[in-house]
Amino acid sequence: MHHTKKDREIVILLADDDPDDVLLTKDAIEESKLSCVIKVVEDGEEALDYLHNRKDFQGEAVYNPKPDLILLDLNMPRMDGREVLRHLKTDDKLKSIPVVVLTTSKQHEDIVETYNLGSNSFITKPIKYEELVKTMKMIGEYWFKTVELPAA
Repeated sequence: MHHTKKDREIVILLADDDPDDVLLTKDAIEESKLSCVIKVVEDGEEALDYLHNRKDFQGEAVYNPKPDLILLDLNMPRMDGREVLRHLKTDDKLKSIPVVVLTTSKQHEDIVETYNLGSNSFITKPIKYEELVKTMKMIGEYWFKTVELPAA
């Protein structure tokens, strides 16, 4: 097992409103052998509540550390991924968290817009489960074994 320099498990925040996609993504992460804790939120407002320890996520700061990576769907109810990105990248406490947009979109405008808003990567969700596992493995390899991230 790969140990990070941190003395805690890797935390991934998955923001996606589609329960099937959430299940598949969680399974794919587990199958990719990335040792991590996956926290799931269903929309942009919940994502921000989680990141700011508000509402349902109050007082969880001790066992609810800032995520090491955010996997963000673009099209969600209440507040979409673009709004979340806009908020994250203008917040000094949150802007250093890497954000990977993981969406069904292949729209060129979405790709350009999310990078302009500060996304670190844009990945179109693969249709086949085996491809999703490969994608999660690559995400894990890249973000937790290759690049240097700022200490939380």
